[in-house]
Amino acid sequence: MQAFAKTDIGCVRKVNQDVCYVSTDPVGPFPNLFIVADGMGGHKAGDYAARFAISTFLEFASGTEDRNLIHVVNEGIREANQRVLDKAQEDPERFGGMGTTLVAAFIEGRQLYVANVGDSRLYLVSQEEINQVTEDHSYVAAMVRAHEITPEEARNHPRKNVITRAVGASGDVEADFFEVDLYEGDRILMCSDGLSNMIEDDQLRQMLSQGDVVTVTEKLIETARENGGLDNITAIVIDPELEEVNE
Repeated sequence: MQAFAKTDIGCVRKVNQDVCYVSTDPVGPFPNLFIVADGMGGHKAGDYAARFAISTFLEFASGTEDRNLIHVVNEGIREANQRVLDKAQEDPERFGGMGTTLVAAFIEGRQLYVANVGDSRLYLVSQEEINQVTEDHSYVAAMVRAHEITPEEARNHPRKNVITRAVGASGDVEADFFEVDLYEGDRILMCSDGLSNMIEDDQLRQMLSQGDVVTVTEKLIETARENGGLDNITAIVIDPELEEVNE
């Protein structure tokens, strides 16, 4: 398995509130683990929320004896949610209102498992097509699903940054879960909205089909900056190593 991650402050923001984590080796019960978190909150609160959520999730995963991986993901996200919420309540002047998106994924055999809260994304890319596996938890995404606006209108909607679900935003959090079959030649992209808002899906597919994971990741970040870099930019590109299937 090959994987590479990079995060960039972008061209406008003064603080990078994106955080990512990559391990192609086991983490607790997980055979591998990949996470992107995009924090929100004033000053450095968003950066803290993203880092704290990931570190809490990793601490939970490393300490659990549970081998039901979906259950571990769910409980790890719930634990992160509660810890971020508690921290905000302890020090509301510094951390009040903070929260973070979180998309986590792992690969087992030929299956990709994904959990998502917020609008950070996971895409599955083949030579022919690109599919957004996750569904955004945002105001405009809900409007698109309700056929109130088009995807094109959503890209420039004045409320496109309004998140409807985040880790640390309320006393309980519900993650969406996805399970996807993997095939030879598939490539995975995980990213914050600072990347997906700056590059159209068709261009993402074309870029992801050219070069190794390091070259592609660097080019994605560079292109997002060239297109404006209006937010922090994070990308993880993964080439799975698929197990042989006995017919």
